[in-house]
Amino acid sequence: MNLIIWLVVGGVIGWLASIVMRTDAQQGILLNVIVGIVGALLAGFVIAPLFGTGTINSNDFSMSGLLVSFLGAAVLLASDAGAYITGQALIIDGGWLASGGVEG
Repeated sequence: MNLIIWLVVGGVIGWLASIVMRTDAQQGILLNVIVGIVGALLAGFVIAPLFGTGTINSNDFSMSGLLVSFLGAAVLLASDAGAYITGQALIIDGGWLASGGVEG
C-alpha cells in the first residue's frame, strides 16, 4: 500500500513542481512521477538535513516532508538537468516506420 501512496504523492509533487516551473506541457504523467521521486531523493540529501525532516522517499508524508519533497522537485526542474526532462515519445517498431511502412 505504501508503494501506491508513494507513487501517487510523487506524481502530484512532480506535477505541482512542473506547473510552478512552467514545464507541465512538456511532460506526461510518468515523468511527473519521476520528477517527484527523484526530486525528493535529491531533497533528502540536500534540503531535508537543513529542516530536520524526511521526504516522501523515507515515508514521511507530513506537511514538512511534502514541502521538502516539492522543493527538491522544483530545484530539479530549475537545474540544468531539468532540460533533459522532455517527455519525448520514442517509437520502437523494429524499423518498420523507417522503411516507409512497407511489408517485406
